[in-house]
Amino acid sequence: QVQLVESGGGLVQAGGSLRLSCAASGRTPYAMGWFRQVPGKEREFVATITQTDTTYYADSVKGRFTVSTDNAKNRVYLQMNSLKPEDTAVYYCAASTYYSSTYYKSYGSKSLYDQWGQGTQVTVSS
Repeated sequence: QVQLVESGGGLVQAGGSLRLSCAASGRTPYAMGWFRQVPGKEREFVATITQTDTTYYADSVKGRFTVSTDNAKNRVYLQMNSLKPEDTAVYYCAASTYYSSTYYKSYGSKSLYDQWGQGTQVTVSS
């Protein structure tokens, strides 16, 4: 079983940058990524990366956020640049432990991820 521990959230001004980190213990997941949630809304997909370094991004963050892993594939990072107030949310690390042949088209679905971190708050002030 995979356990996830996040770090790196905080308060930043619009236009600034933050880097989130998530460490996985146990089995190396097939894919790791990030979702975010604001009160009263559904948790939404942000970015993910597979063991083969294939990356996927939500349209709202393309060109501003970069997802990456370390060489061991058990730590995932989210570099967030040009932050906007609408990026304010609790960010959750997520892991899909096992390979799925349909991952390339369902990567944005929460149901594909079987492990979740505790969440870290990101607040972007205007």
